[in-house]
Amino acid sequence: MNEPLHLWLIPLFPVAGFLLNGILGPRLPKRLVTAIGVLAPLASLALVLNAWALTTLFAAKTCAGCGPGTAVVLPYAETLPYPWLAIGPLHADFSLVLDQLSLVMLLVVTGVGFLIHIYSAGYMRDDPGYARYFSFLNLFLFFMTVLVLAGNILLMFVGWEGVGLASYLLIGFWFQKPSAANAGKKAFIVNRIGDLGFLIGIFLLLGTFATLGFFQIHARLAMSPGWHGGILTVICLCLLAGATGKSAQLPLYIWLPDAMEGPTPVSALIHAATMVTAGVYMIARLHFLFDRSDFALGVVAIVGAATALFAATIGLAQNDIKHVLAYSTISQLGYMFLACGVAAYSAAIFHLMTHAFFKALLFLAAGSVIHALDGEQDLRKMGGLRTKLPVTFWTMTIAVFTIAGFFPLAGFFSKDAILYAAFLEGAGGRILWFVGLLTALLTALYMFRLWYLAFLGQPRTPDAHPHESPLSMRGPLVILALLCVCGGWIGIEHFSSYLGPATAANRALPSGNAQLERLLSAAAVGVALLGWFIADWFYRRKPDSPARVAAALPVSYNLIANKFYVDEIYGAVIVKPLLMTSKYILGWVVDTAILGGIAWLLAGIASLSGMILARWQSGNLRSYAAWLAAGAAVILLFVLLATWPHAWSSHFFRVETVIKLRQVTVLHFGQVRH
Repeated sequence: MNEPLHLWLIPLFPVAGFLLNGILGPRLPKRLVTAIGVLAPLASLALVLNAWALTTLFAAKTCAGCGPGTAVVLPYAETLPYPWLAIGPLHADFSLVLDQLSLVMLLVVTGVGFLIHIYSAGYMRDDPGYARYFSFLNLFLFFMTVLVLAGNILLMFVGWEGVGLASYLLIGFWFQKPSAANAGKKAFIVNRIGDLGFLIGIFLLLGTFATLGFFQIHARLAMSPGWHGGILTVICLCLLAGATGKSAQLPLYIWLPDAMEGPTPVSALIHAATMVTAGVYMIARLHFLFDRSDFALGVVAIVGAATALFAATIGLAQNDIKHVLAYSTISQLGYMFLACGVAAYSAAIFHLMTHAFFKALLFLAAGSVIHALDGEQDLRKMGGLRTKLPVTFWTMTIAVFTIAGFFPLAGFFSKDAILYAAFLEGAGGRILWFVGLLTALLTALYMFRLWYLAFLGQPRTPDAHPHESPLSMRGPLVILALLCVCGGWIGIEHFSSYLGPATAANRALPSGNAQLERLLSAAAVGVALLGWFIADWFYRRKPDSPARVAAALPVSYNLIANKFYVDEIYGAVIVKPLLMTSKYILGWVVDTAILGGIAWLLAGIASLSGMILARWQSGNLRSYAAWLAAGAAVILLFVLLATWPHAWSSHFFRVETVIKLRQVTVLHFGQVRH
């Protein structure tokens, strides 16, 4: 009998921290706020580590000294005893599932999340919204763990929307700044566009399979091995729309650079290590759908490769240190989509894990630089920080070499696995491989540019007095640096073998020629060295060269520096027409003319009716008697007209009767008048 894991406790601790700090935080001492905010993710991490020990160390066997039944077999499922939705064909419970894929994601989310919570205690210590910040951070962790543990796509959608809400709150945390408030709204609105496609995909899944459970859908697909394309392609493309929004891929990537308006630890947690990888996780989780549509997989691969190259190009000319890292994040997510598109899901998740290490380290080290320079983020105003911030410098150095893909750091193994998988996909895969290789060159170039401008050379702001960050900020930097060094040593073969049961062993990373693999690895390291050499030439040996190149190629430079004017194009083509439509068509025609006209007409009818009724209620007794007689006459006339054909032919009705009735009526009205 398996030992229960109580998966529901994993999201319970963060939501408890959210409620405590959100309700009581402003009245609690700062130390207690910190304890609540940090212990919540620590408790979740402890539960995840316990689950990892029981499912990985003791899975399918009994260890020495362990009692019988200690092992927990994956996938492990728990369903809370409270029904959720049961409406016609829609039946969804609060079902939580732990398998190899969700366990890896949970380790990343809670592990890196815990380190960022510790870092935040030092980075945000003087902020007046300290309790509110930790409350929002815990809320994000709650929704992210729900997303990962969800056993059906409807519960995943709850976590999906929840992290969008938490992201909005954290991006706009400094809501007094118009730029931060606008960035939060932009992230929220752009993600709603993608989420509309995601929601349509959910409806199509329900209509097609009459269930929303992951394993139930997989089982029904397994009973139809020849089912490919068609409605499955439509479903996959709708789900991909949601993934492009959440994971900042073309064409919905535009929210992520602006999201840097939030606190830097938020950028590290949400926009580098966890939330932005939700789209990759969703595709890997639903791989059995994407495997049935070669067209959908091709679209995923093309979107990923195009995004990786596009974002890397923009990163070359950005001067805000966080914007460089933001476009780097978009580019690295493109690598993950590329891996999913060639069905190398294990390579995608492997890069997701290593990316969480080095990108969180890059953002936190950048935060340490910003903290040391009292909020300065412009690379052109930095320089010479190597001796002033030794811990930050060396940890940032490890992160830069890791993202560039140098052996034997973690980024080398995961990026190499993606490029290798793409190369083995035939002619189309060779094109994707070349795009990935070119992106690797650009990645090394803009990351070493950041490294040289921030840490080497002479200080370009003489009046600045940089200082190293406190221990609460340096500690997570060192731990993440160690993970960058050794995080990839597990190797893609072992990682792929571990994820095989969750991502389908037949779609794991293919094995090929060992000599070819070494050759491709050498090419990847070679382009990283070339990128370093170019950055060294431009920013150390010939520091005046970038200005000369920009002057010689003003059109190209301005195009890249202004991010290909994508925001401006979206504003002119989409945003302004929508605003004009809302203002003139919906505002004037629909609101003022139609709805306003209907309201005016109804008001006029009511006013006219009131005037008529007011004249009836005159208070004059003789007037009331006249109206009574007139009413009686009308009723009598109506009766006569209704019975006229029959009465005309009968012997009971005579003209004399009508004349006599008329005389009586005239006599009566005359008496009333007198």
